[in-house]
Amino acid sequence: MDHIPLSFATLASAIAEPAAGGGAELGHLMTRLILQLAVILVASRLGGGLFDRLFKWPRVLGELAAGMLIGPFALGAVPLPGLGPLFSAESGPIPLSPELYGLATLASIVLLFLSGLETDLATLLRYSFVSSIVGIGGIVFSFSLGAMSAVWFGVADGFMDPRALFLGAISTATSVGITARLLSEKRKMGTPEGVTILGGAVIDDVLGIVVLAVVVGMAKAMRGGEQLDWGPIAAIAAKAIGFWAGCIFLGLTLAKRITRVMKMFGSAESIAVLSLGIALLMAGLSEMAGLAMIIGAYIAGLSLSRTDLVNELQERIAGLYSFLVPVFFCVMGMLVDFSSMRGVVVFGLVYSLIAILAKVLGCGLPAWLMDFNLKGALRIGAGMLPRGEVALIIAGVGLSTGVIGPDIFGVSIMMTILTTIIAPVILLKSFDDTSGVKANRKQVGQEVECIKLDFPTMDIAEFLMTRIRKAFRNEEFFVHRLHADLGTYQIRKDDMVFTLIQDDRSIVMNADKHYQHIARLILLEEILSLQDLLDSVKQMKSPDSMGSELLAGLFGGD
Repeated sequence: MDHIPLSFATLASAIAEPAAGGGAELGHLMTRLILQLAVILVASRLGGGLFDRLFKWPRVLGELAAGMLIGPFALGAVPLPGLGPLFSAESGPIPLSPELYGLATLASIVLLFLSGLETDLATLLRYSFVSSIVGIGGIVFSFSLGAMSAVWFGVADGFMDPRALFLGAISTATSVGITARLLSEKRKMGTPEGVTILGGAVIDDVLGIVVLAVVVGMAKAMRGGEQLDWGPIAAIAAKAIGFWAGCIFLGLTLAKRITRVMKMFGSAESIAVLSLGIALLMAGLSEMAGLAMIIGAYIAGLSLSRTDLVNELQERIAGLYSFLVPVFFCVMGMLVDFSSMRGVVVFGLVYSLIAILAKVLGCGLPAWLMDFNLKGALRIGAGMLPRGEVALIIAGVGLSTGVIGPDIFGVSIMMTILTTIIAPVILLKSFDDTSGVKANRKQVGQEVECIKLDFPTMDIAEFLMTRIRKAFRNEEFFVHRLHADLGTYQIRKDDMVFTLIQDDRSIVMNADKHYQHIARLILLEEILSLQDLLDSVKQMKSPDSMGSELLAGLFGGD
């Protein structure tokens, strides 16, 4: 692990060395770390909120900008009384302290673990053919053009130069979270373009992680002085893909058995801690296998994404995510060395333009050849444009290993920001009331049974919703509220997934055709229980007499 200067061994030694010199040094180190975290949390929250409210841009851009502002190459270099510069530039490839970058590494593991949990394998398989072609097209165009742009501008000596390979890998990423949010706001998630974009983004994520694994392996071999030819390159690719495929196969095969063991611990909090431990274990094994830690974390999340624990895990880890992930994006912004970027600004702009064209052409052209018209193809290409967390993590891996320098890292940040800003503009303007598919396009859907119950009042509907959720929980289903402002719940157990919705005085349940009888049976039981409850209420004393008794007790009368 000598290629990662920020491993746990390095972190331990960094803490141990000051401790050997006395408790004062260790206390000073911890005080600095606490103050750094305080400034990072406040700055990232303010920056994210500012960009969200004023510009309607993703919060991640504000967090990146906040990191650039307070980093060691900007305000962080200003000396403070009694402390010195809060974010002084350290020697080595990472200009930050090992303990701070260690927290950012932990944040990247949590981020990719949750990304794996959010990967919808059902959607991926259901729209696998068109989405796969779209995703592969985006990967091929982006990687090829991204790597070649480095050669054209003299940034790399050749296509197989590690710097060119990393620029190609960074260009392949797609931020499915940003795209999904935009589609959800426009209510276009269920359109043919929407499901194709999401399916293609999942393919992009999966193949992008494999590409990263191969690139990291090749970069390590080159830094070791080995001369690569097609034989060793194929061996590295086989090792990366073999590790990836083997872990995915074992993860998906053993996931339900693992969850059964975790359920024995009872509380949802214990299950979440155990799952996070599995993610950290997989991240460490991935690093030991010569790959990046985030690959193992993503595999862990993807393996658990098809279990009935997925919503519970997302909900329980949300607090940790909210704390760590802004720290990650802010730290990524702090790594930008503005002085080193002066000579590559033009290249950064061209690289960003090439990254935009690569996704639009690489994803849009296959979509146009496969049942989508030009407008639909443009929507799909624009939906695949935003880079985000994965691109930043890949760039961070390249910087921490010394494969790319601060100038190339800054170019990666520039490309991420520009594509994330431009994508919403193109995507939102391209979606109108016109169809984006050709006449022969056939949508593929899941056979879903819709069960709707109407009630006289909203109060009865709300009361029965509570009873239904409790009944499913009693049958060992996991019930998860999908949105805090909506009465929509997802109910899961093993392969069974139901959606429960309250719409004013109605209750709607969507169930897979194969499991709809289970939903109907539980609903029927609760309806009959409600009827028994109403009959028992009729046998109670009249409300007037009960009210008189309460008033008498209140005022001390008989």
